[in-house]
Amino acid sequence: MSFKKQYLKSKPVCKVTFKLSKEEAQHADRVRLLGDFNAWNTSAEPMKKLKNGDFTTTLDLPKDSQYQFRYLLDDKTWENDWDADTYVPSPLSLEDNSVISV
Repeated sequence: MSFKKQYLKSKPVCKVTFKLSKEEAQHADRVRLLGDFNAWNTSAEPMKKLKNGDFTTTLDLPKDSQYQFRYLLDDKTWENDWDADTYVPSPLSLEDNSVISV
């Protein structure tokens, strides 16, 4: 799991590329990135599956903000990003949510 932040000079936006390896995705067929940035919409567009089985997606997120997020594997299993900037307790479960600060 990892993400890469690229701050744009021309806009108050950070381009964030999220990546989840095949092993981290537990060999899932589909992975969705859900969080504050898409209202935790479980029908959000799945991440792109690469030929090697990894998953990736890129989002433009407004700067100077924090976003909670998690990965949804095959629409049934939640997974955190263990390289997240921090973690906060989820208001819906006993687990933590990953947090990215941009």
